[in-house]
Amino acid sequence: MNITHAAHVRREFFKAVGFYLRVVWPIFSVLVFLIVLFGFIIGYLEGWKPMDGIYFGFVTGLTIGYGELVPKLGVSRVLALMLGFNGVLMTAIFAAVSVRAIEVAVRATGQEE
Repeated sequence: MNITHAAHVRREFFKAVGFYLRVVWPIFSVLVFLIVLFGFIIGYLEGWKPMDGIYFGFVTGLTIGYGELVPKLGVSRVLALMLGFNGVLMTAIFAAVSVRAIEVAVRATGQEE
């Protein structure tokens, strides 16, 4: 694969990613909103600062889980579980968009290697 062909494949890939992200953006944005909302709610219930709640929401939602913020209340733990499922769904959508963009890029360039 030469450099111009690789550049063409990358260009097609990013065009396809942009297209499919616009398609799934309503769903994706609701999932991001839920992470922020649940983070705020958990932070409020646990007595954390608002930014700590948002941080916890994204760390939990993206299934990173550093462990420096741990919910103690039962309702907070249930919301944290919902955050985890939400994050898995968001990651799956992003992975599906990426795989579809690779398929489109390969098909558009006319070569499968």
